Amino acid sequence: MKTGDFELLLSHHFFKNTNHTTMDNEGSFKKLVSHAKEYGYIFPSSEIYDGLSAVYDYGQYGVELKNNIKKYWWDSMVLLHENIVGLDSAIFMHPETWKASGHVTQFNDPLIDNKDSKKRYRADSLIEDYLQKIEGKIEKEIIKAAKRFGNDFDEEKFRKTNPRVQANLKKREEINSRFIKAMENEDLAEIRQIIIDCDIADPVSGSRRWTEVRKFNLMFETKLGSVSEDADLIYLRPETAQGIFVNYLNVQKSGRMRIPFGIAQVGKVFRNEIVARQFLFRMREFEQMEMQFFVKPGDEIKWFEYWKEARMKWHLALGINSDHYRFHEHDNLAHYANVAFDIEFKFPIGFKEVEGIHSRTDFDLSQHQKFSGKKLQYFDPLSKESYTPYVVETSIGLDRMFLAVLSYAYTEEKVPDANGNLEERVVLRIPAPIAPIKAAILPLVRKDGLDEKARTIINDIKFDFNCQYDEKDSIGRRYRRQDAIGTPFCITVDHQTMEDDTVTIRYRDSMKQDRVSTTSLREIIGKKVELQNLLKEICGSSG
Repeated sequence: MKTGDFELLLSHHFFKNTNHTTMDNEGSFKKLVSHAKEYGYIFPSSEIYDGLSAVYDYGQYGVELKNNIKKYWWDSMVLLHENIVGLDSAIFMHPETWKASGHVTQFNDPLIDNKDSKKRYRADSLIEDYLQKIEGKIEKEIIKAAKRFGNDFDEEKFRKTNPRVQANLKKREEINSRFIKAMENEDLAEIRQIIIDCDIADPVSGSRRWTEVRKFNLMFETKLGSVSEDADLIYLRPETAQGIFVNYLNVQKSGRMRIPFGIAQVGKVFRNEIVARQFLFRMREFEQMEMQFFVKPGDEIKWFEYWKEARMKWHLALGINSDHYRFHEHDNLAHYANVAFDIEFKFPIGFKEVEGIHSRTDFDLSQHQKFSGKKLQYFDPLSKESYTPYVVETSIGLDRMFLAVLSYAYTEEKVPDANGNLEERVVLRIPAPIAPIKAAILPLVRKDGLDEKARTIINDIKFDFNCQYDEKDSIGRRYRRQDAIGTPFCITVDHQTMEDDTVTIRYRDSMKQDRVSTTSLREIIGKKVELQNLLKEICGSSG
């Protein structure tokens, strides 16, 4: 894809909505959490027993949206690429797997406790939050200056010349430099000293009395065996990637795959987070969508750039404004990577990682070859040489992507009621191809055969679209309920329907209504809700 094409994509929105206003603070975020529960998207797990920290259940609409996002990702990988195939590996793996991957010794977070509040934190997160506050101060100065100078404002010059901005930039750079070095060297004492020097307080109590920093391994342990004393220690997988690596040769040989090729997988993973918080953003049980792309050594940067661009296209095809996404380059690389970028999304809680693109070199396959004693090299039939492939990884959190879609879709707006007075409407502007319910069929009243006619319509189109029948309350209330669920189309069956077989179709985003024939519903709805629309957008097809 040409650079110009990519820039054009950044400015294009698949679902245009100029009046869209998304949440921009934590207060609104709480409204989303409440809305998600009230309308059947997300429930606290085991709620009747007062719940379980950072574990959630997907409700009747949540599971549909989640499955639709999953299918969108899966099809974008497996359908659109002849050299990518799927896999579903087991959650339980031989414990040597995690020694080879480095998870047993290196999958740690720096843990720190506050002596007064007795609260436990990730030390690196405290520092990252502090750095983000400095960035916030810089942005506030820029916003104030932009308002003051208007069209004459030169942001680049302002950043270079304003004393307060320069002081904050210097402060951030010095702290970040120390932080990166400390993390790379696993210098726990220095990490604590940064917290002390920055005068970072406990977010709950305001106390600055901190314990020493220590390592905390994130893997859940369990036992495999029928008798506890003879059982083997195993782990719940903390990522799905290793299941791909240990099966790489099985897939390559059985599928007669030639490099470059990829293996895609969606699956549950488990991490014993020190602090699991912020709703679905950080949980102990979640799902990943990962694709490992095997390439010839030396070609990894070329493919890294390809996948970095391709993955951003996937996100933007949903119609989410491009200013809600940005790339973030890793300063502190993981032990297996030679280059890594995150795709960050602008959540109501700030820009946070939703997907990672990493060049993993040959670390994983070399380690598994070493620990297993099995040869995992690829024989190239063209060059007649054997080598250990390099890997480019794309890894996206399904739950985080769900949260990104939901938080962007949640909109509060003032609209006129039947009498012309303004009233508040809450609507989920979920892109139609991934919306949980595509159409709601609504009889105006439950008599005169309107309900039976509505049932006939839904029985006719339910094989093509996920539809919902709703006959309770006034038609206006039913519209509002479907808006809150995120249903793109409402089909109203009235007395005229019985005369000429036409219905009123109402569009969620514009609230516009058209009179159409029942025989045209499949075509009208299909043009907007088919997943092919998103896939063609990725491919740049006009359809």
